[in-house]
Amino acid sequence: MSSHTDNTSTTNTLGLSTFACAWCGLTVSAYAADGAPRNHCPSCLHSRHVLDHIEGGPSACEGRMSPIAIAVLGTGDWMVIHRCVRCDELTSNSVCVDDNQLILMRMAVRPLAQPPFPLEAFGTL
Repeated sequence: MSSHTDNTSTTNTLGLSTFACAWCGLTVSAYAADGAPRNHCPSCLHSRHVLDHIEGGPSACEGRMSPIAIAVLGTGDWMVIHRCVRCDELTSNSVCVDDNQLILMRMAVRPLAQPPFPLEAFGTL
């Protein structure tokens, strides 16, 4: 049995040990430094829409998933919220130990840095 892996299809991360980032082009391991499976680029946090999270199974969309926010679960675990630029589906994926910490923190504090209301309103309360 050959150990050769065909990496000609970089748009589908299912079954491959590496994939090319849909945004920055980095060759990414399908596993994080701690061995956890990963489906997004640790450098820019973008992903590819390969799973249908509504119906389950593979997705035919294959659009780029852009990281738009951070969510923190009750357990304290951080999740990256992605939106598909092609079909607008939202997904959440666990943050990996080797993800870009600067980008994660920028997304986490964005609501504080750019609130949807004027901060001067607090002065009148």
